Amino acid sequence: MTNGAVRIDGDSLLLPGGVRVRFVRTLRLPEKGTHALPPGLGNFPLRRVEDYASTVPGEWLDRGGVMLPVYLREAMWLSFAGTVEPGALQVGVGKVCAVSGKPWNSRLSRGPQNYLVLPRQPWLDGINSGTGTVRQFVAVPLGMGATVEGQVTGEEKWGGLQLQSWPLADGPLEAWREEQRRAAERRAAMPPPPAPMAAYGAPAPAMMSASGAGWGGAPAPRAAAAMGLGVGGSMRQEVYKDDRPASDWAAEPSGRVFVHLVTPPEWRRITGEEPPPSPVDRAAYTRAGLPWFDYYDADGEDLAPTGTLGGVKPVGDWLGDDHTPWQEPSPHQVKPLGDAPGKPVADGDW
Repeated sequence: MTNGAVRIDGDSLLLPGGVRVRFVRTLRLPEKGTHALPPGLGNFPLRRVEDYASTVPGEWLDRGGVMLPVYLREAMWLSFAGTVEPGALQVGVGKVCAVSGKPWNSRLSRGPQNYLVLPRQPWLDGINSGTGTVRQFVAVPLGMGATVEGQVTGEEKWGGLQLQSWPLADGPLEAWREEQRRAAERRAAMPPPPAPMAAYGAPAPAMMSASGAGWGGAPAPRAAAAMGLGVGGSMRQEVYKDDRPASDWAAEPSGRVFVHLVTPPEWRRITGEEPPPSPVDRAAYTRAGLPWFDYYDADGEDLAPTGTLGGVKPVGDWLGDDHTPWQEPSPHQVKPLGDAPGKPVADGDW
């Protein structure tokens, strides 16, 4: 257990060292083919588990952390926009590393790499399952074996997501800050650049399915409070290889947090709040001409996938085919991209 304080800041998690993580709602991709990056449709709300001690399951209190509401088969991605200084971030799905496929641990590894390099990695949409591609994070209940955890480990004990961050060591951090100071001076002496295009993940207009019950027109069945992450469709996205010496990173993590995923009915019971509406109709989004995204970094080196994550099967193998109509975005829709913190989030035993 680390001693660094993790806090909720609006709809973000702030980890020690300046790492900022948002959990973004998005369109679920078809499980066949490889697609452009789907849009962001707003952020999931976050609540501290300890603030609902009388209504959350006891094991959640033991683990501490935060919780967010998610629908069955709803997709999400993680945004790291707003991370202010370099950080190494581990992302676990049911305590399986989303980058390497190895079991969760408290050490940074290069063989294989088990972390993301921030802010170089702007976001993560899924597990590192292919060369230049990831498979989308999709929520499923525990107990079916459909989660990444279930497929990799043979059991579903943890669920949720786990995050753990490392800052740079003191010397490399001071060198980075000096480099940033000089870069700022150079930018100040240059004429202003043209206005940028809308960033990936900018909120899109709300476009709900007519039934308000999800893409298929039927309400999602009630599931257990605990949810995990399986995988859906594949998209073009690189997971970047760390080009720093391993000695640049601090010897110990600065903070960690357990993120519990809860069904909307359980969210109401636990918090007394209404969850966000059900996911957007993706065909309607595409018909309206709203943007999808494509990201390319000529200087980045993609991190090769491991056989473990490459073999994870999509949730449709357990839940059946997705019958929602799919309308491929037209080429002009695919866009190239080049409040005060609250109380600390309690950590626990996990």
